[in-house]
Amino acid sequence: MKKLGRLHVLTDTVLQDRFSHLELTEMAISGGADTIQFRQKEGSTKELIEIARGMKRLCAEKGAVFIVNDRIDVAIAADADGVHLGQDDFPIPLARELLGKDRIIGGSAATPEEIENCIRENADYVGFGPIYPTGSKEDAGPVSGINLLKRIVSSTPVPIIAIGGIDQGNAIHVMATGAHGIAVISSVCCRKDPQKAARELQHITSPMDVVRGRS
Repeated sequence: MKKLGRLHVLTDTVLQDRFSHLELTEMAISGGADTIQFRQKEGSTKELIEIARGMKRLCAEKGAVFIVNDRIDVAIAADADGVHLGQDDFPIPLARELLGKDRIIGGSAATPEEIENCIRENADYVGFGPIYPTGSKEDAGPVSGINLLKRIVSSTPVPIIAIGGIDQGNAIHVMATGAHGIAVISSVCCRKDPQKAARELQHITSPMDVVRGRS
């Protein structure tokens, strides 16, 4: 299984339309993102596969991990490094049967109970949130906050990737909880300079900065 990154950038062409998924992928990686996640709800399967394959090539060239959100068929077709699945998406155990033990499978959770479900199903990591209010996901659910995140991190045996409303101003507080990493959309994709935005977050999520933030 590939090493799980700390800065996950979810590419988006709905909240913004200046950059394509491929352009965002290249800029985010250049800025230091070590994991790129392709999330697109609309479009034909053929179109999604074509985009995903291009993103996978870029990630492979730059040494970044490529994960597909929800669509395990697209992940398989693009030879992605893994998938990220919500509570009502493709079942994690079945995804493991199809992808094998060497691919990364992450699960989404908004409550401690949903985290337990991800752990029972042997997810490699859990994306937990929203930590802060977010406009990137309409069904994100209630905000969990830093205090709950800290308790979750201390009691969960798998890596926690925090998501939801995380930006350059609050990422240091998120990482100080002991979370393995963060996943972001708007704070990179919707910025004037996505590469610069990713670089700012990469500095915060790097191990040395995490240590300094907790001291």
